[in-house]
Amino acid sequence: MHSAPRAALVTGSTSGIGLAIAKKLASIGYKVAVNSFEPEKDAVAALSEITAGSSAEVRYFQADLSDPDSAFNLVGAVNEAFGHLDVLVNNAGVQKVAPIENFPPADWDRIIAISLDSAFHTIRHAVPGMAERGWGRIINIASAHGLRASPFKSAYVATKHGVVGLTKTVALETAEKGITVNAICPGYVWTPLVAKQVADQAKVHGLSEEQVVRDVMLAPQPTRQFVQPEEIAELVAYLCGDLARSITGSTISIDGGWTAK
Repeated sequence: MHSAPRAALVTGSTSGIGLAIAKKLASIGYKVAVNSFEPEKDAVAALSEITAGSSAEVRYFQADLSDPDSAFNLVGAVNEAFGHLDVLVNNAGVQKVAPIENFPPADWDRIIAISLDSAFHTIRHAVPGMAERGWGRIINIASAHGLRASPFKSAYVATKHGVVGLTKTVALETAEKGITVNAICPGYVWTPLVAKQVADQAKVHGLSEEQVVRDVMLAPQPTRQFVQPEEIAELVAYLCGDLARSITGSTISIDGGWTAK
């Protein structure tokens, strides 16, 4: 790390993968901009978890990433607060499961806006400052669904494929500017959202929660194990390091072997 603490923005960072990434970066001395759509009073628990055991500066930035201006202005607000932005982690995302003929157009628009459009807007605002300083890290949290498809997830799969394409393009554009741009493609990750789905699916299928996990949810994942958010956070921390400077334009899978098939 260089002498002054580097500053990172992690979108969608009050739970799940984003929260784990924010905690990790704070623990190794980054100034961290935490983001979600809810007011700060609803993010207090997450913020205290991120700051626990760390002296890093952590600030909350409320922004609804389904709005293009909010996504663009979020980077400006972080730049203003910290004086610079060195690491951008585009993590925010939502999901909807439905057959294509029944897929609500409003849900399609919302998923694309939050997961793909917001990444475009944050990146286009972040790149000039990174290029000027000759150092930057952009990490997009894509998905195994950025490399493979599953039925009934048209918007999510299209979005994550789009994120992978965006990652590669920006990596090529910034390759000589000291900026790396990579996509992490997790398989099924154990988050509160997934835990709730397990209980719901057990009821629907008349199976035990263990059977749901193994035979329904983790069927595509050869390890039959969930990925833990902390595993993704560790990779983010590595990609932020100076020794990861030659890793750019990559899609890095953390999926228990899913995409090896």
